[in-house]
Amino acid sequence: MMQLLASAGQKVITTTINKDPWGGQTYDPYGSMIIWTKLADGNWLYDYSIFDKWVGFMMDQGIDKQINCYSMIAWGNQFYYFDKIQNQEVKIQAVPGTKEYSELWTPFLKDFKNHLKEKGCLEKTRIAMDERTPEEMKAALKLLSDVAPGIGVSLADSHKSYRLYKDQLKDVAVLFGSPVDTTDLLYRRKHGMKTTYYICCMPEFPGIHTFSPPAEGVMIGWYASAVGLDGFLYWAFNSWVKDPLTDSRFRKWPAGDCYIVYPDARSSIRFETLREGIQDAEKIRLLKKKFLDNGEKDKLELLNDAVSQFNISQRPKDLGKMIDKAKSVINSLSK
Repeated sequence: MMQLLASAGQKVITTTINKDPWGGQTYDPYGSMIIWTKLADGNWLYDYSIFDKWVGFMMDQGIDKQINCYSMIAWGNQFYYFDKIQNQEVKIQAVPGTKEYSELWTPFLKDFKNHLKEKGCLEKTRIAMDERTPEEMKAALKLLSDVAPGIGVSLADSHKSYRLYKDQLKDVAVLFGSPVDTTDLLYRRKHGMKTTYYICCMPEFPGIHTFSPPAEGVMIGWYASAVGLDGFLYWAFNSWVKDPLTDSRFRKWPAGDCYIVYPDARSSIRFETLREGIQDAEKIRLLKKKFLDNGEKDKLELLNDAVSQFNISQRPKDLGKMIDKAKSVINSLSK
C-alpha cells in the first residue's frame, strides 16, 4: 500500500503523536504512535517504539524527506494519556494558551526533541496542524518555540497564517483558490520553506472523488506548476468507508473524499490520473531547469505559455482537450 504512495512521489511521512487528532471523523480513528503515561509521582514516560517503527518502515519505502506529527492542536482540543494512579486511559480538554495545555505539552516537547536528536531526524520533523484558527496557532507556536526551538511546523492553512508566522511555518499547504502572493512565495522559497496547496470536500473543482472527471486528477499537477507551488496535499489516501469496494459514499463528505486507493493495494482511475499529473509536473520542472540553464528562451516561453493556462479556479468546459494540447507541447519540447 505504501509503495503505491511512494510511486506517486510522496515525500512526507504522516504520524500521530496523540490519539485521534482529527476527532474520530472516519471509520478507523487514528491511535497514537506515541504512548503517553503519567506516573504516580507526576512525571511522564513516553514510549516511541511504534513511532520509530513506522518512520523506519516508511523511509525504507523511499518516503523520507519529512515527518509530519499530528498534532499539538487536535480537533476539539481533546488529548489522551494513560494514568498510572487510575490505571486507565484519561481524556482531557486542553486549549492552547491555558495552564493545562502548557503542563501537558511542555514535558512532551522537551522529551520528543531529545528523542528526535538521538534518531538523527530533528531537521526533518514538523509538528503538523490542520486548518486551525490563528488564535490557537499563536498560543501553540509560542509554546513550541519557547520549550522546543528547532522543531518546524507544517500547516494546512485556510487562514493565511503563513503571513503571521513567517519563519516558523516551514511547510504550508494553502486551500485551492487562495493564492499565495508572489512576494510571500519568493520569500518562502528563498528560505527553503515548502509551499503547496490542498483540496478536500471543497472547493467543487478540481476533485478526485469517485464522480470527478478523470482530467481533474491530472489538472492537480498542472495547477501546482502553473502557480509555482512545490506540491500537493490531500485528505486522504486510505481512510476507508464502511464498505469501500462497493460504496464510496460517506456520511459527511463527497463520495471518495476519504480514500483514493482500495484495500489490498488496489489502485484506482483517480489515483492513476493524479499520479499522471504529478509526472507531468515533474517533467515541467526538469524542462524549466534545462531551458534556464541553457539559456533557451524560446523553448522556455513555449513551455510557460502551455503551463500558465492552468492557473484557473473554475472548471473549464474543455479541460481534457486543454490537457492533451499542453501535453503535446511538453512532449515535443522534451524530445
